[in-house]
Amino acid sequence: MYSSVEQVEQQGIMDEKLSIRINIADRYYPLKIDRNDEERIRKAARHINEKVIQYKQRYSDKDTQDFLAMAALQFVLKNIDSEGKSDISPILEQIREINHEMDSVLNRE
Repeated sequence: MYSSVEQVEQQGIMDEKLSIRINIADRYYPLKIDRNDEERIRKAARHINEKVIQYKQRYSDKDTQDFLAMAALQFVLKNIDSEGKSDISPILEQIREINHEMDSVLNRE
């Protein structure tokens, strides 16, 4: 399992959660996260805040909740679009067809 006490201690450190506070739309949220997720979480909060600021500049008669809702909608739509692009099943099917045709040609010779 572990070859030394040092490895056990290092594993214990890696398993610990990190406590952070992130600011989204001028509100702070305490989170306990895996250490390796910190950069991604802070980057996500930064993107949300940038989008909220863009909406604030365009629409001064709305409140922050409206801006957060629109930012959430925009990010989810972007996520849905990227999910469709990462579907490689049509490509795999084409590769199978080409592979089958190549096998047929090679088996004839």
